[in-house]
Amino acid sequence: MSSDNPNWTEIIDLVSREKGIPRKIFIEALEEAILRAAKKVFGEGRQFEAAFNTDIGQVELFQYMQVVEEVDNPNIQLNLETAHKVDPEVQIGDELGFQIFYLAADSDKAREGFQKFGDVLNIDTHRRSFGRIAAQTAKHVVLQKVQDAERIIIYDEYKDRKGELVSGVARRFEKSSVIVDLGKAEAILPLKEQCPRESYRPGDRVQAFVKDVNKEAKGHQIILSRTDPRFVVKLFEKEVPEIYEGIVKVAGVAREPGERTKLAVTSTDSDVDPVGACVGMKGSRVQAVVQELRGEKIDIIPYSVDVPRYVCAAIAPAVVQRVLVDETNHQIELIVADDQLSLAIGRRGQNVKLATKLLGWDIEIHGESRIAELKNRLKAELVKLEGLDESTIEYLFKLGYHAPDNLLNADEAELAAIPGVGATLAQGIQQVAYELKQTLKQEQLNAATAEGSTAEKAEEGLTETPVRNGSDTTEEEMA
Repeated sequence: MSSDNPNWTEIIDLVSREKGIPRKIFIEALEEAILRAAKKVFGEGRQFEAAFNTDIGQVELFQYMQVVEEVDNPNIQLNLETAHKVDPEVQIGDELGFQIFYLAADSDKAREGFQKFGDVLNIDTHRRSFGRIAAQTAKHVVLQKVQDAERIIIYDEYKDRKGELVSGVARRFEKSSVIVDLGKAEAILPLKEQCPRESYRPGDRVQAFVKDVNKEAKGHQIILSRTDPRFVVKLFEKEVPEIYEGIVKVAGVAREPGERTKLAVTSTDSDVDPVGACVGMKGSRVQAVVQELRGEKIDIIPYSVDVPRYVCAAIAPAVVQRVLVDETNHQIELIVADDQLSLAIGRRGQNVKLATKLLGWDIEIHGESRIAELKNRLKAELVKLEGLDESTIEYLFKLGYHAPDNLLNADEAELAAIPGVGATLAQGIQQVAYELKQTLKQEQLNAATAEGSTAEKAEEGLTETPVRNGSDTTEEEMA
C-alpha cells in the first residue's frame, strides 16, 4: 500500500500500544479527517458520512441524498425520477447513499462511480487530487489527536504530583532550559528555575520539584524547579523519616537558591529533637541535602512562638544582645556587638534577608557603638527642645526610642501620652528626629562619594543603619 494510502489499522494498533491511547480516539480522528477533506474538495453544502473499515484499514466515504418531490438544493436532494434510475423501489422521503472512492487503488471504481452517478451527485468533475488531500489531512489530524491525547494522559498522570519530587535524565536543551525525561513524559526545567552556577549535560540525572502541571500548554506541560524553597523541604522529607511521618514539621523556610537556606523546624514529640533529627548522625542527613543542592549552605533552626527567641535563632550564627519588638507593625530591632554586626547582616545582607523572609517581620540590626552614637546625637538635639528635660529623654531611650527612625515610626498620640511629653513636644520630637535623619543620610552619601563609591552603593547607604526595616516599642534583654 502506498505512503499516501497507508493501512491505518496497523498504524493505530502500533501507536495505541506505544502511547497508551485508546483506538477509538484514532478512528474518530481519521473519520473526522476524511470528512474535512471531502468538504474541502467537494464543498461544505453536502451530506457526507465517514466510517472506518478495520478490514482494509481505511475510512470509507459516503454521500447521502434525500428523495424529494421538488429539488431545492441539488447538493443534498434529488427528485423521484432521478432516484429511480439508481433504485426503482425508492420513494419520496427515502435517502440514498453513494460511496465515493478516493484511494489511488480504487481509481477505476472512482471513475466508474463518477460516470454513473456524477450527475446524480452533482459532482462537476472527477477529483483526482482528493485521495492525496485526504491522506495529508488524515495524517495531520491523527498527529494532532496523538498530541492532544498525550497531553491529557500526561496531565492526568502528573496533576496530583504537583508539589512532589521527581527524578529524570537531562535529554536535550531548548535555549537555556533543560528538557528532562521522566520516563513516561518529558518535563522542562527553565533557566529561572535552575540554581546559579548549576550546569547540565545530556545524560545527567536531574532531581527537581514539580512546580506546575499545565493542561493547556502547547509545549511541555510539566514545569520543574530547583530554586523553589519547597524543593529543599521535599529533600528533607525524603531524608528525614520523622518529617515524612509528621513527627517533625517544617514551620518555615527561606532561601537564596545556590547560596543559603534557613529551615525552621518543630516537633510534635517532646522526646524528638527536631534540629537533631534533620541533621542526622554525624550530619549525614543534612549533608545528603547539601550534596543534592551542590553545596548550598543550610541553617536548621528550632521554631518558637516566642518572637525574640525565634529571631535570635534565625539570625544565627551571630549572637544577639538585645531584641526590641514592635508587634503592632511586625518590626524587630536587633542590637549586637560591633564585632558581630557583619556576621548578623551576612554577605550582601543575605543573613538578615533570609531571617526577614523566615519570620515575615521587618528586621533592623544595629551595632552597639552605632546605638550609642545615635543616642548621643539624638540626645544632643532633643535637649534643645524647650520643656523637654533630660530625665524624659532618658525615659524615651529606655522605651526603645533611641534612634530617629524609632521616633518617626511611632504614633504621635503614643509619644504624647508619655509622661513629660504631651502633644506639642511630641510634634517637636518627631521634627527633630526627621532633621537628624536627613543629616545622617547626607553624611553617609558624602562618605560614600569620598570613598569613590558608585551611585548605587551611595543609594544603599541612605539609611542610618547597615540594615533598616523597622522600629520598636517593647524591649527584651537576651541573656
